[in-house]
Amino acid sequence: MIDATTKAKVQGRLRRIEGQVQGLQRMIDADTYCVDILLQVAAVQGALEQVEKLLLGRHIESCVADAMRSGSKNDRQRKIDELLEVFTRFRGK
Repeated sequence: MIDATTKAKVQGRLRRIEGQVQGLQRMIDADTYCVDILLQVAAVQGALEQVEKLLLGRHIESCVADAMRSGSKNDRQRKIDELLEVFTRFRGK
């Protein structure tokens, strides 16, 4: 579950990313130099990675920590498996 502080941070970042993506669309419409567009794409990707880190950190602090403290053995294993899958997906980037 996402707390109010994390939710506000994520929403703010996503609004900025939305503006960056709209800027990319304007760059394409304006026939902007390809390298300049690629640099902006990289900036958007970096911003999305920061959102991922924020959400992953919150997930570990709350959901995973709760399962480790009070969950059943099955719940703990499920959270561990879930984290391994998430890390595998991130590593694939």
